[in-house]
Amino acid sequence: MTAGPPTPPQFFAEIFGSRAARNGEVIRRKVRDIERYVGREAFLGEVTRRGYSVVENAGQFVVFCNREPLRRLR
Repeated sequence: MTAGPPTPPQFFAEIFGSRAARNGEVIRRKVRDIERYVGREAFLGEVTRRGYSVVENAGQFVVFCNREPLRRLR
């Protein structure tokens, strides 16, 4: 018997409960997985609610799990 896909609260708990997220580091997830499990807008809303920054590149969301400013160098 399989547990099935995670609910949005379970998905967010898993992502933002990771060691990297708790330590204020960077996490990345495939855009397709985010869209499948919670939806793009819900995900971006949760990132904003937490005060984090996110970028999208090559089918990945990269979340900076801290409130530090970002600087693009090149």
